[in-house]
Order: sequence, then C-alpha cells, then structure tokens
Amino acid sequence: MTLTTDFVPAAESITMFSTSWCGYCNRLKKQLDKDGIAYIEVNIEEVEGTAALVESLNGGNQTVPTVLFPDGSSATNPSAHEVKVRLGL
Repeated sequence: MTLTTDFVPAAESITMFSTSWCGYCNRLKKQLDKDGIAYIEVNIEEVEGTAALVESLNGGNQTVPTVLFPDGSSATNPSAHEVKVRLGL
C-alpha cells in the first residue's frame, strides 16, 4: 500500500492536495464548485505524509494544487478545463 493509492478518488472526482494559503488552490476550488466537479481536498500541512507525496509527484517540489485523478495520474496546478477533460466530463 502506498500513499498515492490511499488517495485515488472515485470516478468523476479528484483529490486535490493544497494548503490553506494557496491562491491557486482557492481559485481551482471555486471553479470546480461552479462546474459541479466533486473533489476531496487534502491539506498537505495537516495530513501526515502528504507533503512528501506531493514532492514525489512534482520532482521534489511541494507544489500545490496537485491533483490526483481516478486513473492514478496527477497534474500540477491544472485548469478546471483540464480537470474536466481528464475526467471525461
């Protein structure tokens, strides 16, 4: 079992790794809410091990938002449009 598989979301939704102070995260959440796209938000400053997970997905950087898709793939700071396309919505 790995942390990545622990956070793989259900179909047609995403897991968003974020921080409370991240403007890009807040913008993406507002856009996803507007478009009715389901997501689970995980604050990497509060959930043990998730900062390291984000680093592993981003070449050693704790870049947020990092989004995890149902197929296990990820994207760093994606647009809401990219999220919709990758979810097939």
